[in-house]
Amino acid sequence: MRLNQRIGLLVAAAILVISPNAHANPSSINILTGGASGVYYPLGMSLADLYGEHIEQCATSVRATKASVENLNLLQIARGQLAFALGDSVADAWRGDEEAGFRAPRDRLRAIAGIYPNYIQIVASQASGITSLQDLRGKRISVGAPRSGTELNARAIFKAAGLSYEDMGQIEFKPYAESVELISNGQLDATLQSAGLGMAAIRELAQRVPITFVPITPDVVARIGSGAYQPGIIPAATYEGQTSDVPTATITNILVSQTSVPDELAYQMTRLLFENLDRLADAHPAARDIRLERAISGLPIPLHPGAERFYREAGVLH
Repeated sequence: MRLNQRIGLLVAAAILVISPNAHANPSSINILTGGASGVYYPLGMSLADLYGEHIEQCATSVRATKASVENLNLLQIARGQLAFALGDSVADAWRGDEEAGFRAPRDRLRAIAGIYPNYIQIVASQASGITSLQDLRGKRISVGAPRSGTELNARAIFKAAGLSYEDMGQIEFKPYAESVELISNGQLDATLQSAGLGMAAIRELAQRVPITFVPITPDVVARIGSGAYQPGIIPAATYEGQTSDVPTATITNILVSQTSVPDELAYQMTRLLFENLDRLADAHPAARDIRLERAISGLPIPLHPGAERFYREAGVLH
């Protein structure tokens, strides 16, 4: 090797040693969401942009999934750093409820924040004649992907109403967009969706065919017997052609991380979330319901230490 080549290599090595960023480990945030036509996905995209802009050396990505159950199982094996999930699914994962899709307790899960509520939205074509839960008997209905958070919600609602899948004429396990397409084509009568208000799939369906929202009354919600479900209202005019309020059930969504995520990274993810709520609301109106003061209420899993640090600084945790 020539002398000048050796000198060049030595200089390069010295620069690497003294460079303040030479040994920095860039952060990686893979955000697990849901179907592209739901609410999780656009909010995940907005968070990915936000984190990429404001967390130094942070590479972000967004993965469309079957949502809650898949997301929580992926977090357990560190295949993501942040995920959206329904509160009842998070509780099932922590317990290791095999019937809900968790073969063992998902003990690596840690909470970042309780965010907006999901609304159980049961939508039927007017042509089906469905106006109540009992009218679903003998009808064709989609309940979300198998073992998804939405499908687990469907089981809980039907059971509380004295119904089961066997009472239906046909059950399809389809995500949002496919369900809408089938109803539009007359191949399904109704779909149950668990999502934030104003979801794109139902907006699209309302523009294609006349629809009816099936009420879930407070007495049905009470019979579910889980604190994760609370009575709620889909306000009139949320969707085209919806002229009155619709009683329903709500469930809190949770942003979940896992134990291998560094405390500082979890802190930054939490801080940036609450400092940029207007930006998230631009991505989807469901984010308007995110409130700092209720972010840690009723969480079924421990807070991530990084998130806990943020809440102490913000004065909501003492």
